[in-house]
Amino acid sequence: MIEVQKVRKSYGTLDVLKGIDLKIGKGEVVAVVGPSGAGKTTLLQIIGTLDRPDSGRVFLHGTDISMLNDQKLSEFRNQNIGFIFQFHQLLPEFNALENVCIPAMIHGKSLKESKIRALELLTQMGLQDRISHKPSQLSGGEQQRVAVARALMNNPSVILADEPSGNLDSVNRKELHQLFFKLRDIYGQTFVIVTHDNELAEMTDRRIIMRDGLLQDV
Repeated sequence: MIEVQKVRKSYGTLDVLKGIDLKIGKGEVVAVVGPSGAGKTTLLQIIGTLDRPDSGRVFLHGTDISMLNDQKLSEFRNQNIGFIFQFHQLLPEFNALENVCIPAMIHGKSLKESKIRALELLTQMGLQDRISHKPSQLSGGEQQRVAVARALMNNPSVILADEPSGNLDSVNRKELHQLFFKLRDIYGQTFVIVTHDNELAEMTDRRIIMRDGLLQDV
């Protein structure tokens, strides 16, 4: 499903990733943990095609994404990868339903078709009564569930999450963690989650420890 081969990444004189080798199977829920500055987010961004490695290769579904040009990479990302961020990254001028529709419309779906799928996902998240609310009218937990629905919009095979529960209270954090495993069981998706949350890391199928740009435990 995901294979990272000898990936290196530097920013100026700072070596962030120092030769990463990693394999993640279909349907795995994997936590990437380690101290701040270890390279966790950089690795996630490279797997998610948001950044390119200086050297090495990354495969998703057997496709060498390191070799795709920018347009092909954008298309591949839209169809195969969903993202969940700590601070939701919802567009404030759009309501919940419209925010969830965005990935499908980028993919070329009509607004009518996109709204049907978005409503289905938001209903699954328990937000059917909040679809017309803008992000500022939603709680932190509700905003994050909208972000999860958006990540699922194109039914991607891979969900990448960067500190997804870092901005939530304990109740919403626990609900979000349980939601990840429910979604994996329903859709068979692979989750790669960068987190400092030990409770979430302990729940996952595998915990990967990063330190100083290297994997300590795979």
